[in-house]
Amino acid sequence: MSITKTKKTEIIKAFKTSDKDNGGSVESQVAVLTERIRNLTEHMKTNHKDEHSKSGLLRMVNRRKKLLAYIKKHSPEKYEELIKKLGLRK
Repeated sequence: MSITKTKKTEIIKAFKTSDKDNGGSVESQVAVLTERIRNLTEHMKTNHKDEHSKSGLLRMVNRRKKLLAYIKKHSPEKYEELIKKLGLRK
């Protein structure tokens, strides 16, 4: 259900914005959240009555939505690139 430390490190490396970025940039946060959301969505397909996971999933989706809105507001080019790279929307 959760992502491993190595998987998270790989995602952060792929989406980091600078050499000093250790996962704090908005882009890498969105990428990690997207991976966690995908994993939890798979879990919810088989465990549809798991209300605690469902509320956690909704919190993650809302957090990602806010972060994407922030990126879109401050840098529309980065936003477009990020959603294409992650396979979200459009």
